[in-house]
Amino acid sequence: MTVVATRIRPDYLARHAERLPRLLAGLTVGQPVGLNAHERAFGQLPLAAGEGRSRSVRAKASRLIDVVERSGLTGRGGAGFPTGRKLRSVAAGPGPAVVVANGAEGEPASRKDHLLLSRMPHLVMDGIALAAFAVGATEAYLAVHDEDDRLLASLEAAAQSRIVAGIDQVPIQIVGTDSRYVASEQTAIVQYINGGPGLPTFTPRRTHERGVANRPTAVNNVETLAHLALIARYGDNWFREVGQPSSPGTTLVTVSGAIARPGVFEIELGTTIGEVMMLAGGPVERPQAVLTGGYFGTWLPAEVAWPVPMSHAGLRSVGGAMGAGILFVLPESSCGLAETARVIRYLAGETAGQCGPCVFGLPALADALADLAYHGCRGDAADRIGGLIPLIEGRGACRHPDGATQLAASALSAFGRDAQWHDERGPCYGVRFPPMLPVQGTLSTGESASAGQPDHVHWPWHVRRAAARIHHPGSVGLPDRAG
Repeated sequence: MTVVATRIRPDYLARHAERLPRLLAGLTVGQPVGLNAHERAFGQLPLAAGEGRSRSVRAKASRLIDVVERSGLTGRGGAGFPTGRKLRSVAAGPGPAVVVANGAEGEPASRKDHLLLSRMPHLVMDGIALAAFAVGATEAYLAVHDEDDRLLASLEAAAQSRIVAGIDQVPIQIVGTDSRYVASEQTAIVQYINGGPGLPTFTPRRTHERGVANRPTAVNNVETLAHLALIARYGDNWFREVGQPSSPGTTLVTVSGAIARPGVFEIELGTTIGEVMMLAGGPVERPQAVLTGGYFGTWLPAEVAWPVPMSHAGLRSVGGAMGAGILFVLPESSCGLAETARVIRYLAGETAGQCGPCVFGLPALADALADLAYHGCRGDAADRIGGLIPLIEGRGACRHPDGATQLAASALSAFGRDAQWHDERGPCYGVRFPPMLPVQGTLSTGESASAGQPDHVHWPWHVRRAAARIHHPGSVGLPDRAG
């Protein structure tokens, strides 16, 4: 099969350079942007200190929410919920509200939130302050993983500098949460702040009604709040000048895998996946597939993914997922089934342990995928996986098992020909190469958690390319680079 050549639009690079960056405009190399430098880049926080909750102040807060609603800003943590609508729901709740910024980046393949927090903390904190003003909050929290001592110390220093400067009406409290995958889910963060374990609640809370201390709580991703800080300064029309009418603004994407310049990029929503790849220097090997949306996302064959616009609607139209803006390029020389088996094994070890689908279903699914990837020759392994998925999905206490089964199902679809090969003839050559997708924790290539995965050696790219011709005799064509 050959990909239809997808060239980058001739005007795209020029438009990209002219209109972006926005969020990353004040970015410096190697160190956080201090408060003074931040204000030089973006101006002071458009919020007068010391304001109470008089009628005029409440009207001003409502106007801020109006601007956010007109901007079309949606959440950048994965769900894509309209931010203005969320703020208005919390503002309408009884009693004083709470604001929580979710910076606990649970996706191992995502680095965008860490980039913002480690390099541009005051833009995020401006967004927290503005959200607190909009909803009438008396408490504000910024949650990050507790294993990153350096980041925690940096954020504490940034928050303290804002107290000294008298900027924030509500002091921002830095909270270190558990580093497990499920601990970044919003009900897990709320439960942790409330003094409980950092696990999703069995009965999902409506946090905008009853969140921290049973008070109306606005939980937003840190990138969402950074956008809010710019919208408050420059307005909704400015925000909508880029992107698509139905998906306005910019977003941060983390690009990794077989790509020349992996990293975090700011793009206009609606930019095609192929154009994002070219901004990242283009693939270093023929792409076999693209993982969209992270570990709760989906695999798309390269020829399907390349022309798709980066937006929730665009990706859904081809069975993909926007998620937290994650794109991973899988080269032809790698085995997509082996990569998926390893991620599902990781997800099976990251559950809250609160329900049968997580305790029993995901380990069984991980075993079946590993059996197909590393052993094969069963003749029925793919059918067993297909039979397990409906027994798991839709039955969990939270979305964790559903996200894992979505990834597994997409692997059977995107790598269907490979699954047949493994089932009939055994493992392909690609399982001999080291895994590419990152996981956190103790899982490694030599441990029993890999369920039969062989020891790996590191192969140079030219050897991997030669192996790919054996692994995939009908090669997927590499889309053209920018000329």
